Amino acid sequence: MWKGSPVATDPEEVFKDLLEVAERVRSNLRSETPESVEDLPPEEATAREIERFAQEERARVLEAGVVGLEKLAAGREDEIDEDEHFGMEAIVLLEGRPALLVQGSDFTTPQGDWGILDAARPAIRESIARVGRVEVGGHLDFDWLGTAFLVGPDVVMTNRHVAAEFARGDADGAVFREGMTARIDTAEERGLSPVAGASPEYEVTEILGIHRDVDLALLRVAPTAANGAALPTPLQIAAEPPAALPGRPVYVIGYPAADGRRNEPEAMRRIFMDIYNVKRLQPGTITALDAPTARLKHDCSTLGGNSGSPVFDLDSHKVLGLHFGGRFRFGNFAVPLWQLRNDPLVVRGQLNFV
Repeated sequence: MWKGSPVATDPEEVFKDLLEVAERVRSNLRSETPESVEDLPPEEATAREIERFAQEERARVLEAGVVGLEKLAAGREDEIDEDEHFGMEAIVLLEGRPALLVQGSDFTTPQGDWGILDAARPAIRESIARVGRVEVGGHLDFDWLGTAFLVGPDVVMTNRHVAAEFARGDADGAVFREGMTARIDTAEERGLSPVAGASPEYEVTEILGIHRDVDLALLRVAPTAANGAALPTPLQIAAEPPAALPGRPVYVIGYPAADGRRNEPEAMRRIFMDIYNVKRLQPGTITALDAPTARLKHDCSTLGGNSGSPVFDLDSHKVLGLHFGGRFRFGNFAVPLWQLRNDPLVVRGQLNFV
């Protein structure tokens, strides 16, 4: 494990060719030209100056990372300094394990190895449409809590620790906390309104159950009165694990939020450019399966707010796991859902196992 990576993945494991990545990043930095602030209104000019400063700082970090990659490729790892380690960490997150903004229910094809996402675009867009943000009414501290995804005809899945903020009970039955409501918003994208004719919001009508043993909850949903459209077909959930798990390409869809409790705030600020709380596509790989503890480990660049996100197999686009958390510089964890196929709560939810 590379000691500096928030996703606990060595650059040599992430990238096939370190020098090719270094040259691509350096070439992109050369082509970036800051926009002029001349003739702009004072408030807009100030905001643009702040943005330009952030871009310059990001460029400085990435340039140091390029130098670090070149040293690593040359077998000079002992010469890599702290700034270069941090820069390589930024490149791993931005190039090797990116968190791509979802806009218009779509995404921009990343450069490098993850260009393979473009061939899977239609299926990934279908996945995107079935994942939403868990929003709440009546909570004293939050207006949204995490992520959920459609797993049955009218059922969504999220984490137990997400549902516990607005519901109480267990797998045999649960109810809303007094004065609270919840809904699932499948939009909440940066800078764009929902696609015309789309129906992005669903009301949580019932707490189907909160699992006692694993970090999982099921919620019954219905279209809100404002849209009235039928729910889409649920996502397919893998009934069996793929033949080979470690190293298998996957992707997560969710709403990463700034979270200084489990990540370094300055590192996240520099890498994510202070853009949080909106929908993202986050590719990565499965790194391990610990069956006795019901933990599927992955290295997608998740943050707080991804709680309740689905982990999709990139080959079949079936849901392999339910993301529930992670540790900075250690890795991220998900519930392997095929292990719960006969669980009473899961059976009651009529999950779409395939």
